[in-house]
Amino acid sequence: MEPQRPNAHRVNGPLRHQRPVSGERRRRSEHDAVASNVAAICDTLGDRVSFAQLIKVYSNDPEAERRYSPGEVVDTEVVPIMGDPDTSRACTSIVERQNLTIRMQMRRLTRLTNAFSKKWENLWAAYCLHFAYYNFCRVHRSLRVTPGMEAGITDHIWEIGELLA
Repeated sequence: MEPQRPNAHRVNGPLRHQRPVSGERRRRSEHDAVASNVAAICDTLGDRVSFAQLIKVYSNDPEAERRYSPGEVVDTEVVPIMGDPDTSRACTSIVERQNLTIRMQMRRLTRLTNAFSKKWENLWAAYCLHFAYYNFCRVHRSLRVTPGMEAGITDHIWEIGELLA
């Protein structure tokens, strides 16, 4: 039996008062061709996002099979999924950068570690803490403020105590 996962569309804390985005304020989202992304985006964001998938075709390089990284990208295809995405601007570099940040800062996601989660609830809690700290407590060099401040969700850098309260 698969463990029960928390409802991704339920938002608590400072984001719970955010209104749905529609019309001109619709957000963009581009992801690679992972099938679970479509359901996750549709379930959590609904009509608040224009969503496209960027499908990458890799070379059939036998050398690539002996290393961790995939082969060279030889072609791409943009597939609009929902809303009205601008297919000329579709890229996955933002989400790939986010995935790298998560893997580097959450050691439980790397291979050959003893800091793994045996329970779904523990992994979920670790993700929630990571994203809350990343968005509200950590000042980013390129922004010179936290992402929460840049988005107008908060007006100050949160202390760890404030985050955990």
